[in-house]
Amino acid sequence: MSGGRQSLYGMLPAELEALLAERGAPRYRADQVLRAAYRGFAQAFAEIRQLPAELRDWLAERLELSPAREVRRVVSDDGLTTKLLLELGDGTLIETVLMQYPPSKPGAHPRSTVCVSTQAGCAMGCVFCATGQMGFERNLKAAEIVAQVIHVARLLDERGQHVTNIVFMGMGEPLANYGETIRAVRVLTDPRCFGIGQRHITISTVGVIRGIDRLAGEGLQVGLAISLHAPNDALRRRLVPTAGPHSVGELVAAAKRYFAATGRRVTFEYALIAGENDSDATALELARLVRGTGAHVNLIPVNPTAGGYRRPSRQRVLAFERILREAGVNCTVRVEKGTEISAACGQLRTDAAKGTLIALDEVREAASGRGPALPKRTASPAPSRSR
Repeated sequence: MSGGRQSLYGMLPAELEALLAERGAPRYRADQVLRAAYRGFAQAFAEIRQLPAELRDWLAERLELSPAREVRRVVSDDGLTTKLLLELGDGTLIETVLMQYPPSKPGAHPRSTVCVSTQAGCAMGCVFCATGQMGFERNLKAAEIVAQVIHVARLLDERGQHVTNIVFMGMGEPLANYGETIRAVRVLTDPRCFGIGQRHITISTVGVIRGIDRLAGEGLQVGLAISLHAPNDALRRRLVPTAGPHSVGELVAAAKRYFAATGRRVTFEYALIAGENDSDATALELARLVRGTGAHVNLIPVNPTAGGYRRPSRQRVLAFERILREAGVNCTVRVEKGTEISAACGQLRTDAAKGTLIALDEVREAASGRGPALPKRTASPAPSRSR
């Protein structure tokens, strides 16, 4: 936010109505503003011509209506994954990813999933994750989370497409920024705002137990994904240094409570790392742990990393999956999206900071308008990590 102004993207309709009531404006003015912002993608109040000029000026003095500034766009070879490096109002750099999947039938829209960040950096320290290794900078405001979705929605609108799903799986731990994450969810799902269905949103956590239980009591129908990565505490603490001494059992219990409260099946995310957690014995241990919980296991071959972590061979991944399936565990192997452009969270920002894509000062110069515009790239060979 700048100049003490609040962002419209962080406001619920009732809050906007209350603000407009100070001016004596009728309720329908709030609907006009919200439609222009979330359907017409207006970037300034001056663009909302349905409003009287003096009301547009009055709102502009009190509210911001500006998305994040795009400073880098990288597109995968197949054109289905687009990674964005965005700059927020205070110069903070974050990442947002658009992942698209071909339509199931001719003429239909593709499934378009936006992966949003909730923090700049992350304090969880997962050893194979680029964001976890960069440290924690700050929490994002709800408006900054929503602005990422609006930025991608505008991009898709230019193609005649729309956002179909949102996943809170980008930089940061959503449940460590609980209040702003939930406010963003409520703005994004409110039918007078962005209006996406709750069941089309998934929140991913590395294991904030209190946050999982709070989320279960919110009355929301969002999906929950828990980054498990190991079937026992010793292995999990090696991969996730901030994990508690009994985190595995606590997470399974929390998943059961979430399912009981919401009726929504929980997904356990499991990053497969060669030589670390991909053996047959580990697969059998994982099967014993989650069998009968009703949870789904999503196997994620880890992205190639500069720190030496490697993904297992395709044969090893399929063997691990087969063991789980034969034990009665519902599981899938995640379809890889954007590996060649470092699409896992934290990679583009890390690459920018290291200068492997572009010098950070050049990014800021271009974003501020003081330097030359940056060309879009369509490939990045830089190796890095995945969440």
